[in-house]
Amino acid sequence: MVITSPKLGWEGVNESVTATARVLSSGFYPVLAILAIASFVPYIYTPTDWPLSKLLIHAIIEFTSFFASYFLISYLLGGFYPRLVKTPSATTRLNNFIIYNLIYLALLEICNNLLDNAFSPLYFMLLYVCVLVNKGAIHYLGMSNDKKLTKFVLVASALLILLPIIIRYLLGFMMS
Repeated sequence: MVITSPKLGWEGVNESVTATARVLSSGFYPVLAILAIASFVPYIYTPTDWPLSKLLIHAIIEFTSFFASYFLISYLLGGFYPRLVKTPSATTRLNNFIIYNLIYLALLEICNNLLDNAFSPLYFMLLYVCVLVNKGAIHYLGMSNDKKLTKFVLVASALLILLPIIIRYLLGFMMS
């Protein structure tokens, strides 16, 4: 619901108090597993370009980029915005906020892996993260100040979009 109707989705997430461990185990980890499996799909389109070892490395890189991004983004946003991690419940909210946004990005990457081209129009859907972050900051994290909200949306969106890409690039560079 967060993806199709961000305002209503974040309000629904706000009403259901869910522990981070549950969101991870019932949402984030299964999506990452599907992402790793979807990383093997390019073999169907061009089997000669993708030997099994390259596909396995690709799957590990895809999984690791989102897994590591969750912890890095949580640490960085907690450092940039200490008010968001003052209490255990606020920390849980921030972590869940990050997880839901990363699930959206992982779903985009799954769809991208299922397509047979190097540049996918799905990359334009990365900009939708700004909408998800904005609505989540207002309706889930309870931010209201326009100046702080704009800064938070820019910082959080940049971290959510760029960190998985940077980690994926660095791991791909190290593995090649």
